[in-house]
Amino acid sequence: MPRSFLPFPFSLRLSFVLIVLSLFALTACQRQAGTMADTRSADEATLRNLDADWSKAAGAKDLDKTASYYADDALVLPPNMPAINGKQQARAMWQGMFSVPGFGGGWKVTKVEVARSGELAYVTGTYELSETDAGGKPSTDKGKYLEVWKKQPDGNWKCAIDMFNSDLPSMEAAPSKPTR
Repeated sequence: MPRSFLPFPFSLRLSFVLIVLSLFALTACQRQAGTMADTRSADEATLRNLDADWSKAAGAKDLDKTASYYADDALVLPPNMPAINGKQQARAMWQGMFSVPGFGGGWKVTKVEVARSGELAYVTGTYELSETDAGGKPSTDKGKYLEVWKKQPDGNWKCAIDMFNSDLPSMEAAPSKPTR
């Protein structure tokens, strides 16, 4: 019977090889994760600046610049309206808002959180918008918003989801009086 060239049984040698390969793989994964730069604080500052610039563009009624912050496949969830899909539909929404007499205002970031992967982030804040009603009376709406931003292949950030709603009480119809 031929004798093995190593004094250990085959299963033990195989186990040893598998353990060594696993350690190499684990070390390689740790090195790769360690070499990825954490850009979250820089991304947070970028998003704060983008959102401030976006608010200024909307306040100036710059339609093209306002729409440019959206991703092509953006989803906008405005209050009391159906969802709006795509940058062009979002642009149409803003065009309608800008055409309201006395429209003005803007928003301000309160929080930015960037995912560890650096590919997604969310921005929350408050807004204040004003308009003039049909009777010429000015009104102001204050509320909050949530935006989900996605880093594009070119490294730029675009708003993928935009949702906002008012802090004002809803304008419910007055209860009808019972009739007999």
